[in-house]
Amino acid sequence: MSNSMRDLIVGEAELDDEEDDESFDEETGETRERSRKQNGDIDDSSEEEDDDDDEEEAREIREGFIVDEDEDEDEDLVEDEDERRKRRKRKRRQDHEEEAQLDDEDLDLIGENIPEWERKEPSQSKYKRLKRGHREDDVRRNKQRDLDDMFSDEDDEPVDDHPYARPNHRAAAAEEFADFIEDDFPEDEDERMRQMEDMEVARPRDKGITGRIVDRAGLDKDALEDMEAIFGNGEDYQWALDEEEEEEERQREEQTLELKDVFEPSQLAEKLLTDEDNAIRFTDEPERFQLDRKPFKHLNIQGEQFKDEIQWIADLMWPKKQLSGDLHGPFQKAVGKVLEYFVLEDLEVPYVFQHRKDYLIHARKTRNPEHRDDPEAPEYIVNAEKLLTQDDLWRILELDIKYRSLFEKRSTLERTYENLREAAQVNDDMIPEMLSQAVTMEELQDLQDYINFQYASQLKDIAAMNGVVKGTKRPGAKSSVFERVRKSSVYKFVKAYGIPPDRLAQNALREGKKAIADDEQSLPIDLADSLTDSQFPTGDQVLVQARHMYAEELFMSPRMRKHFRQNFYMMGEISCHRTEKGLRRIDDSHPYYEIKYLINQTIPDLARRPELFLKMMKAEEEGFIEVKLRLQNEKEFRRQLQAEFASDNYSELADAWNEERQKVLDVAFAKLERVIAKGVKDSLRTACQEELLKLCREEYSKRLDQAPYKPKGMVLGTVPRVLALSNGMGDPVRDPIFWAWVDEGGRVVEHGKFGNLARDETQREAFVKLFERRMPDVIGVSGFSTDTHRLVRDLESLVNEKNLIGDEYDDPDTDEKRTDLLEVVVVNDEVARLYKDSPRAQADHPTLGSNTRYCIALARYLQNPMKEYAALGKDVTSLLFNPCQHLLPQEKLLKHLETSMVDMVNLCGVDINEAVGDAYTSNLLPYVAGLGPRKATSVIKAINTNGGKVNSRDELVGDPDNNKLPVVGPRVWNNCASFLYIEYTSSNNDSEPLDNTRVHPEDYELGRKMAADALELDEEDVKAETDENGPGAIVRKLFREGEQEKVNELILEEYAEQLEKNYNQRKRATLETIRAELQAPYEELRRNFNILSADQIFVMFTGETKDSLAEGMIVSVNLRVVKDDFAIAKLDCGIEGRIEAHEVSHRSNGSIRDVIHVGQTVQSKILELNRKDFLAKLTLREEALRRPYKRHNDHDRGTWDFRLEDNDKDALREKDRVTGRTQRVINHPLFKPFNSTQAEQFLGSQAQGDVVIRPSSKGNDHLTITWKVADGVYQHIDVLELQKETEFSVGKTLRIGGKYTYTDLDELIVDHIKAMAKKVDELMGHEKFKKGSVSDAEKWLTSYSDANPNRSIYLFCINPKRAGYFFLCFKASKTSPINMWEVKVVPHAFEMMKNQYPHMLALCNGFKLRFNSEISKMQQMRR
Repeated sequence: MSNSMRDLIVGEAELDDEEDDESFDEETGETRERSRKQNGDIDDSSEEEDDDDDEEEAREIREGFIVDEDEDEDEDLVEDEDERRKRRKRKRRQDHEEEAQLDDEDLDLIGENIPEWERKEPSQSKYKRLKRGHREDDVRRNKQRDLDDMFSDEDDEPVDDHPYARPNHRAAAAEEFADFIEDDFPEDEDERMRQMEDMEVARPRDKGITGRIVDRAGLDKDALEDMEAIFGNGEDYQWALDEEEEEEERQREEQTLELKDVFEPSQLAEKLLTDEDNAIRFTDEPERFQLDRKPFKHLNIQGEQFKDEIQWIADLMWPKKQLSGDLHGPFQKAVGKVLEYFVLEDLEVPYVFQHRKDYLIHARKTRNPEHRDDPEAPEYIVNAEKLLTQDDLWRILELDIKYRSLFEKRSTLERTYENLREAAQVNDDMIPEMLSQAVTMEELQDLQDYINFQYASQLKDIAAMNGVVKGTKRPGAKSSVFERVRKSSVYKFVKAYGIPPDRLAQNALREGKKAIADDEQSLPIDLADSLTDSQFPTGDQVLVQARHMYAEELFMSPRMRKHFRQNFYMMGEISCHRTEKGLRRIDDSHPYYEIKYLINQTIPDLARRPELFLKMMKAEEEGFIEVKLRLQNEKEFRRQLQAEFASDNYSELADAWNEERQKVLDVAFAKLERVIAKGVKDSLRTACQEELLKLCREEYSKRLDQAPYKPKGMVLGTVPRVLALSNGMGDPVRDPIFWAWVDEGGRVVEHGKFGNLARDETQREAFVKLFERRMPDVIGVSGFSTDTHRLVRDLESLVNEKNLIGDEYDDPDTDEKRTDLLEVVVVNDEVARLYKDSPRAQADHPTLGSNTRYCIALARYLQNPMKEYAALGKDVTSLLFNPCQHLLPQEKLLKHLETSMVDMVNLCGVDINEAVGDAYTSNLLPYVAGLGPRKATSVIKAINTNGGKVNSRDELVGDPDNNKLPVVGPRVWNNCASFLYIEYTSSNNDSEPLDNTRVHPEDYELGRKMAADALELDEEDVKAETDENGPGAIVRKLFREGEQEKVNELILEEYAEQLEKNYNQRKRATLETIRAELQAPYEELRRNFNILSADQIFVMFTGETKDSLAEGMIVSVNLRVVKDDFAIAKLDCGIEGRIEAHEVSHRSNGSIRDVIHVGQTVQSKILELNRKDFLAKLTLREEALRRPYKRHNDHDRGTWDFRLEDNDKDALREKDRVTGRTQRVINHPLFKPFNSTQAEQFLGSQAQGDVVIRPSSKGNDHLTITWKVADGVYQHIDVLELQKETEFSVGKTLRIGGKYTYTDLDELIVDHIKAMAKKVDELMGHEKFKKGSVSDAEKWLTSYSDANPNRSIYLFCINPKRAGYFFLCFKASKTSPINMWEVKVVPHAFEMMKNQYPHMLALCNGFKLRFNSEISKMQQMRR
């Protein structure tokens, strides 16, 4: 082995790859360089340190850092104006360079969510590109390396010791203290003079003799003046120097450093710091509006077009509102008003719902008949009908975006038709007529298809006139054939059908007077023979082309498509037909089984069950079924269409032409059915998605609509002190119980572990001491298994036995003081599960374990569920809101869930000062009306710039008197002002009490007026109070005197009438809001904390729903206890099952011990399931097991294909009889009677390396072992059984692949499967392993090579198509292709190129040796 190769291997063994001098940024693909000293310490200095020092010294001399003695002596002389001007320029330039550097806050913002281990060190080569751009004297080496250095870790590019960051002020400091530096002049005069000359040459030009009296040559003053008179003092050329400096300054301004110069685009996009993000951030328009309307910025809908939009939206929403008919007019007005607020005033949904509620209500005022007899009774009765809900407002906003798309397409078509009219003199009345009637994108698309087909040649001519040249179509193209027919004599035959296609479509739609087809005077074949030409030389060709031409025109007719579409929507039926793939894969337990034989489903049927149709479409995409849409009355539909086309004549000639017309319709019908059915299915899919999205949104809203847990006696909304406990996945009897105590401020004050709280008295006493020390308001519990149910019972028993009581409170019924036992609450842990191992949790609590962080999240969920959900961000889509939400597009789901969060955050409001100081609360800011993630960060940064505190809502738009910069613009402020509250301080006269309410600043005067009237103050009293104590004095007085209840005595109807009469403002609902806020500012309006039901707890702890575990199901159980009269078993989900003696065998005599034994895995049927106590009653009786579980099927013969279902079952049963697949049961806890699909589904939620033993389709002498290699990757291993005692027993010798032999299943699992799983973990944990797909790995390699063109790189990635295999991907240089070698995982080793390697170090070294060997072979072959 060569020395270089030996070095390579040794280096690999010590550090592996680039670790010794260079690491690689996982995100950007760029290198981070580090040199290593001999002792192993990291040294950031360059390899050429001495050279750099010499260059640095020379540069300092050039820049005038060292000053002569002569200058020192002349320091007392005064500089002239030119010298001062130059210094000012240099100072401005230095200031400018400092400003050009990145702000620390910008850099912090980039790295705020990047874990410490991902953050770039200052010396990393992230900044190489900048140094190349700003230091032209940097030397680059491009020397070709030897093959032995391939994939080695030597660095190619030295890095400057000083990274490009904040400016280095050494130059400025050196200049400032230059006069204090003295040089030691040599005694030798010649040497001294030579050094003085060198210094003079090295002196910068702005430190010349101008303005100074310098006597270096020993000349006197007169001689110097004579010299200056002859040669000048250089001022004549100062203009050239000034221009040069100005040019340099301009170039520096052009090279201003920006974030995009430092960070990769993907990083900026992730952190929302691109130029586009900044434009959104600083534009005074709600962020969500900007994002939604981004594609339609150029559109300006107004006037009649705006009225059309109102009509369009109202027509779409009205059918689902189910309001009385007389409210249609007010409903449409309400829609129009809301649209005005959205479009013209840029007001978001929360603002409109909160502050324009009066326009969403229709009030009817009728005379009160009781007023005649009772004068004190109200004269009028007002009945209010709610026209629009908050959900409706979001729907209007969504439809506004859809209409903009519709409007844009319609405008494009109008322009196209106008061009056809002007340039080609086309006059087609159908186009403008249909354009005005089109209300869907499908109808507009029909028109576009029609124009492109009918006027293809004219459009081509117009494009040519405008200089647009499109590619030439091949002669055989479909459109070119129809153009040839249109120009040939064949088109005369098309006209001979007697009625134009569009007129036939009008007949079908019953539009206008019916047109009757006219028959030609000759038979169709005779006419065809007379119309032959060189292109179509026979009559049969003419007939065929004419039929297809007419059928195509009928197919392209917008009216005919409209006719078909209407009938398919009204009379369409959808049926599912399973494919051969679906026959075997979709069994009784498959989620698609409920649609496998579904037939004859009408569109209204599917609209009521949207998830059913989405399952159909998903199954069709996966190849399991075909979804066919047919007309119920297809025969009648065809007959009517033929009747509209046929002539009324009775003759042989008429019959011949009608027969020809029928053939045309047959061709057209097939085309129209195909395209219309596809369009209807797509539209139905979208409609079903919207319904399912609505259901998900409603469920999320319910989870958000929870106030903090309310202990008895506390006001709703008060944050409780929480003690949270969890056993995680452990057994609370044997394993530790983790706990965390979180105070009302959300701070983790204490945490720890308990032992057995059921029996260990020491641990029980420790729990009591913790309770007495911390006095929690509630105990929260949750976990990952059914054992947590036991922990809950233990805690409830402990609280009861030790009499652990909560705080004392007033009983509302008896008005006496009382106390209750502390409540043990099972907490919904869906957020805690996501939090415990997240980067956010690790950053929040880096020293705590996963289970403790889980407890913290449980406690915070009890304290404020909304904040916990808000902190999830985009991960909220990982939560389950509907069993079928995986069928929805994730982007749409996220957007709909976001609307729920926006509603709830604005209902509760956000303390803006708390949000600025607390990152946990700041997660709510993006959901405030007007804001978004971009504007939220901008708001916090601006407030910090203003001092870090907001004193009033008005201050958010700027307060020049107090030097406060604007935080948001006026439009955004108008949206968010009332939802950002500021705590009221009674001791501060400048504190505005209404800033702590839901009242918008625009309504503050109303609130003050109501407060004054409640206090019965006249105008003089009000003026005196406000003059002395400011505008908020009246409300402060109301609060100070505790007279808030007096506002209930005000008659708000009179206020509302005056406002509407004098100011044309409808404020009745707003006045109610003000009254409520004056009594209880920002009162908690969410519902009480939701305590989980027994069914919800069962699902959370077991993962089993009513569909996955139900009475009558046959399940595998493991026997734990076997007595004479009963047995106890454990189900896979963890719950216990009891088997009575008579349920084991029909034999009455004998012990059940003779039949079953402890540790045995058997098949059983669930007789009863107690979800509250986590118990099941089971039976092992053979007759019960013979009756398979049948899911409830409410289908009748007309909607379910029972015949096909029975036939398929018979066929599968016969196949299973031959293979013996279903009869086999193995006595092993890992055995499952699964097929491959069921095994993969079961392992999907399990850990990597988990195993399922299952029957094999190859017969009873084979088993299949399926194990989880990685997420979504499963390996199915065939096991041959030898030396079997019986057909169904497990063989004494188990062989895999003819190579590996084992004596039992346990040995096989440990020495084969687990050994391979261990190697998989080793490979996937290696630094060279890249997560993601193969394409992700290729992109990463390409990115690395682009950033490091002279470097070689390799990595490993998983091969998802071959379970148990990985790819070793490598790229020798930037120009070389990406190569891949397969690496196979085998027990205890890795196999590559038929060689085995025991560990990753050997594999990496082996790869390098093999690669160099291959290169050497190639070079020898070339020679």
